Amino acid sequence: MTSILTPVLALIILSLIVWIWMYATRIPAMQKARINPQDARFPGSLDVLPDSARQVADNYNHLMEQPTIFYALVFYIYLSGGQDTLYIWLAWAYVALRVVHTLIQCTANVVNLRFTVFSLSTLVLMAMAVRAVLAIV
Repeated sequence: MTSILTPVLALIILSLIVWIWMYATRIPAMQKARINPQDARFPGSLDVLPDSARQVADNYNHLMEQPTIFYALVFYIYLSGGQDTLYIWLAWAYVALRVVHTLIQCTANVVNLRFTVFSLSTLVLMAMAVRAVLAIV
């Protein structure tokens, strides 16, 4: 794993797995609750679903939020020629923490634990960004 782009691929794969997981839980829950798919067109209309279906969907949304900064930052680092072993390790650390965050949120959903892991992943992202800024100063 000598490319900083490989962790990007790993995070994309995680997002796609969670997408499958989301619909594998959401569709049966909607059927059980007798929710017409058309009735789900407004935010909050699926709040009646069980936590097990909602928390996977919430995690999918989370994977579309902060990781966009990760993607942009990794592509910046790669395109600027700044890729090195430390960046690659930091990128893998970010992805590993996002995997742990996903597993926590989609299963037990212990908020304090989930927040701790999220905070650690954010610190890794900040370290990458600060390092990129310092490289151009």
